[in-house]
Amino acid sequence: MVIGNGMIAKEFNSYQANDAYIIFASGVSNSTHSAATAFEREKKLLTNVIENAAGKSLVYFSTCSMYDASMKGSAYVQHKQNMEAIIIQQQPLYNIFRLSNPIGNTGNTNTVINFFIKHIIERQPFSIWQHAARNIIDIDDMYNVCDEILQKKLFKNSIVNIANPNNYPISFIVETMETHFGIKAVYTVVDKGDSPHINVSAIEPLFKKFKINFNRDYLPNLLQKYFPQ
Repeated sequence: MVIGNGMIAKEFNSYQANDAYIIFASGVSNSTHSAATAFEREKKLLTNVIENAAGKSLVYFSTCSMYDASMKGSAYVQHKQNMEAIIIQQQPLYNIFRLSNPIGNTGNTNTVINFFIKHIIERQPFSIWQHAARNIIDIDDMYNVCDEILQKKLFKNSIVNIANPNNYPISFIVETMETHFGIKAVYTVVDKGDSPHINVSAIEPLFKKFKINFNRDYLPNLLQKYFPQ
């Protein structure tokens, strides 16, 4: 069963008829969101799902933003931590995947990539944090790793980070987009930001298995894959 209709839910569509798992992909996806009503809505839905899980394994998508000093105190991160605690306390079978920034086909303008792309293409001015970096991973790579964990029953009743071993400075992300689209971005630099420190050592063997190469071409290749020119 898959709950949700966003990018992650669609990526896990093959689990729709799988009665062994409940893929909970209907949470608040915007890390800048701070509306209590949205958080409460997810909490109620999650609680209801747990009450009716009946021996199924629950798969929940949390966030690696809690490893970023500039974001860990946000309402969004605190909400995700609360959801994790509910699952650990109330759900006998679960996998919690803390995701970084999965990139794929989505109309959600709140994602890191889509935000910058929209502003660059439309030549809208924006600000970049001088010391900030973001962790970006192809949603297909994310799915392959998560699917392998679920199918092989790895890391049961555990929290696992699903992320790129490398962070990208915001300035590098913007410069890569400028090169890809052939458009000079209009932005100002703000003396703010931090980088997430994400430990992915547990899943590095899976990166090797699926031959995922996080070299310097990884981000340019993602732009070509999902935003071809």
